[in-house]
Amino acid sequence: MEERNYPVVEARELLPSFDSDMWEDTRLPGFSLVAFARTLKYFSEVFQYDILHPVHGSNLYNGVCCPLEQNIVSQNLQTICDRLPRMLQEEVKESFAHIDTTIIDFYPALLPYLLHMDRAHVLSRDADGLFHLAGVFASFPSDIDSEIKRFGLRIGKFKAGNDELYERNRMFVYNYLMELYGFPIVSERRTSSALFARKLHRMGEPFLIRVLGQTDRALTTYWSNAEKTPYPHLEKIALVALDNDQEEVIRAVREGGFFLDAEKRVVILRVRYNQHSYDPKNIRRNRALSVSAQEILHPLTGKKLTGFNIIKDANNMLLRLNDIVRGEHNGSIIYKRTERIENTDTDEKKLKFLYAWLTKHQHRIINYSDDFFSDISRIVSAYLHAPEHDDIFQTFRELHRETNSRFSYILQARKVRTLDDLRHGFHKGNRIPRHQMMQETIILLQELRFEIVNFFPELVESAILAIEAILADRYLIRNYIEAPEEKLSSKGKEIRKNYGRLVSLLDGFKAVRKARSAI
Repeated sequence: MEERNYPVVEARELLPSFDSDMWEDTRLPGFSLVAFARTLKYFSEVFQYDILHPVHGSNLYNGVCCPLEQNIVSQNLQTICDRLPRMLQEEVKESFAHIDTTIIDFYPALLPYLLHMDRAHVLSRDADGLFHLAGVFASFPSDIDSEIKRFGLRIGKFKAGNDELYERNRMFVYNYLMELYGFPIVSERRTSSALFARKLHRMGEPFLIRVLGQTDRALTTYWSNAEKTPYPHLEKIALVALDNDQEEVIRAVREGGFFLDAEKRVVILRVRYNQHSYDPKNIRRNRALSVSAQEILHPLTGKKLTGFNIIKDANNMLLRLNDIVRGEHNGSIIYKRTERIENTDTDEKKLKFLYAWLTKHQHRIINYSDDFFSDISRIVSAYLHAPEHDDIFQTFRELHRETNSRFSYILQARKVRTLDDLRHGFHKGNRIPRHQMMQETIILLQELRFEIVNFFPELVESAILAIEAILADRYLIRNYIEAPEEKLSSKGKEIRKNYGRLVSLLDGFKAVRKARSAI
């Protein structure tokens, strides 16, 4: 690849949920490796690879010392060449004829050739505890069928033998499982890497896996150590161009020499993620990942520049949203995982782009502050409900309807999120007494009841679970519901009255669920 003709990733693409890749950059290598902090036992390993044997007791920098060592070196070299394209084999044989290719010092020189292999290479410790190239052409096991079914059963989305439930929830489970490991549903190389990382972590194996797909343009790394964590650590490294209006970041990057390409404002960005266990009671239940850290890496020293929010800048989000509805945005986005929309220069593209943008950012929008959300709501509502756009929306009626529906979902989800905060005793970030919690809950549910005509099953279910949790509060029942009337204060009597109203509202939501389930 030419020095300045490299693929730059939009910062937005590093935000979960990840877009499906629509094209391949054939200039990039397909790359994967696995490293173990131990010696390998060839028969006992849980994956297949071609073994390479390290040579001990010789000064291989000055040539091989005896025929036996030469045989091992030749055998290792032949093993590597057998898995390379034919046009590279002679070049590799000439370049590494008298070199022990397992020694880690020669790994950088060998790596450009390893990148031409379809499968992974393997690093491990040798008998002396030193890392070496232990194998090539490794196949990561990927029992995707069993993994999806086990995961779906564990989170309650599947039931054994229930074909209808499996059909209804399969794509949700598949998407959620893959996103836990940093990918949409993608190529076999990245799917197998993700599932192999999952397998090794469950085994308690200290490891590192790194993978790059030709459609990816980002290096994804998993690693696990002695820490007891539910999932392996996850990070992505990519080349990202800073936005013009990120002036403070640009100044710090320029002063520190962190630009890979100053003219194009390109930096090496590393993003680390937190994984979230599925929780059916949480309105953010389908959020598998969130960003935990962002670091700009120096292209020469690897030094880290931190303290800047490159990919989640709220002001940039508002600017982009404004550009989208005005038809002035020139970025790209994936619509419904099947179509890449390159800009917003037509009314159809504008609606598709807005739908995809709302879908991608819905978790963040649901959690943003009221002030920031009011700005988003104002921009979206002014566009979707503008009388001057009626003729356009009539032409793209179904597209307008689904975009409106996506925004309605976000509006209702914010209310359900607030309901979830209330059941834990919080309102707008502050802890509140029980009588106020009951008051705010009643007000919120009455608003939500009139909006539920736009039926979203998961939101109704989350609302029902939140109401049931409030009604099942043992402290509330013991001190206000079961207590004698004469012992209650005025606030206590108000709590008891609102408890009855909550029971009635719960019945209403359950009736909606039952009626819609029967359709």
